[in-house]
Amino acid sequence: MMSELPLDQVRTLLAVVDEGTFDAAAAALHVTPSAVSQRVKALEQRTGRVLLQRTKPVQPTESGEVLVRFARQLARLERDARGELGMSGAGEPTRVSVAVNADSLATWFLGALTRVPQEPRLCFELRREDEDHTAALLREGLVMAAVTSSPEPVPGCSVRALGRMRYLPVASPAFAAAHLGGPLRDALAGAPVVVFDRRDDFQDAFVRTLSNGRAAASALRHHVPTSEGFAQAVAAGLGWGMVPEAQADPLLRTGCLVRLTPGRSVDMPLFWQQWKLDSPALAAMAEAVVATAAETLHG
Repeated sequence: MMSELPLDQVRTLLAVVDEGTFDAAAAALHVTPSAVSQRVKALEQRTGRVLLQRTKPVQPTESGEVLVRFARQLARLERDARGELGMSGAGEPTRVSVAVNADSLATWFLGALTRVPQEPRLCFELRREDEDHTAALLREGLVMAAVTSSPEPVPGCSVRALGRMRYLPVASPAFAAAHLGGPLRDALAGAPVVVFDRRDDFQDAFVRTLSNGRAAASALRHHVPTSEGFAQAVAAGLGWGMVPEAQADPLLRTGCLVRLTPGRSVDMPLFWQQWKLDSPALAAMAEAVVATAAETLHG
């Protein structure tokens, strides 16, 4: 039937995306480049859609991403079935790929992994990404699950609320004394600031809330792309920043940091999204993550 998706064609499409070129996919599949091209063209004819952008490396179109995600889910189901039938290699663990934001990774997420049962044996493949962008990795089929700030489920995924991660606007005492005199909303617009990377607008959003949208954080900003390094940079006096409560509290107690707005914080809602698969490995990880989040994040 024309409505069917031939599995050899779907797997070939995935190989082309993963390998980057038709020639490399042919080598990985042990077929000719012509056979790879014919399978992809046949799949495009069957679906009535262009599935690949013929660039170097090739990129899936939006329709192609749907089939690539399907192919990865199919591969996961096949591995789980082989494991249950005893057909996996001796002692071969199950790999679970997850996208997680840096602050969760540095504060609570690794604790969740220690709670995952030892059977079935799992290998965790973590991809660090901003919480606003982890869902894109799910959409592309590059990970099976993600900690994300989006409550809207990616197609083919389920979503569960984890809780709220609390951030505190802080600075070192010396920095505050030198740069933050006068009204805070005006001082922050000109004071050096620490940001995670060029996509990080968290500090800008905080200043906008103080100024009713009239200002953002200073253009004098230091990029520190690790969660631990970010907190250390703020404590060292490079600039002010929004630091996770779990990292800020010890530094506040020792006097290395001061709160810029006592009694005021910013909460980031976090969600767990995962493929809708009956996978024992994924289910075990999800339960550990949700339980740990309930104990460590704000409700």
